[in-house]
Amino acid sequence: MSSPVYVVIGAGPGLGLGVSRRFARKGYAPVLIGATAEAMEPLTQTLRDEGFEAYAAGLSLTDADSITATITEIGEARGRIDVLHFNPSAWREKSPLELTPAELLEDVMFGAAALLPALQAARPYMSSGARVLVTGSAAADTPYAGAASLGVQKAAVRNLTTSIDKTLKADGIRAVCVQINGELGKEGPFSPPPIADAMWAAVSRPDADWTAQVAYSPARA
Repeated sequence: MSSPVYVVIGAGPGLGLGVSRRFARKGYAPVLIGATAEAMEPLTQTLRDEGFEAYAAGLSLTDADSITATITEIGEARGRIDVLHFNPSAWREKSPLELTPAELLEDVMFGAAALLPALQAARPYMSSGARVLVTGSAAADTPYAGAASLGVQKAAVRNLTTSIDKTLKADGIRAVCVQINGELGKEGPFSPPPIADAMWAAVSRPDADWTAQVAYSPARA
């Protein structure tokens, strides 16, 4: 396959679709992954209707075997993975007085630890110049106590991204967590298009300018 491949785990109609579109405009073939391939078909069809090549896939973020199988299947089918974008997070409306250890671990698996089997399965199909992109959040630094697991997920996945970058740097593969320091919206600086631009800018930097963490903190109008 000649086109570079962009794989987004945890795609949705907002940011996931917006970033997929941004990479498609740069010549990438997006693979949008959700709970099922059928759920992703409307999003991929949107991209196809706009003239882009796009594919759909499904996996369970709480099942490492499911993640491994899906990412391996994509790598074998496309022959390469150039950008692996980890986008999911679990929202559970529970404070620290209500959240159980089992629930916290389940959410951390969904929003952070699932990156590990995804990366390990993708690695054989990633060559020098490939990138790992992670969607971060201000919750890593300023958690909302009413959904206490979210901040833990985002702090964990940000830390993990730094370790991934250090591990893969010698192979010419870099990782970055783009921390979105604001609430996502349909319009304005925290809408999908400008965030997608920031994510493209983060992964397209030369190694000399690389950092494993990038803060997206635009001034509000």
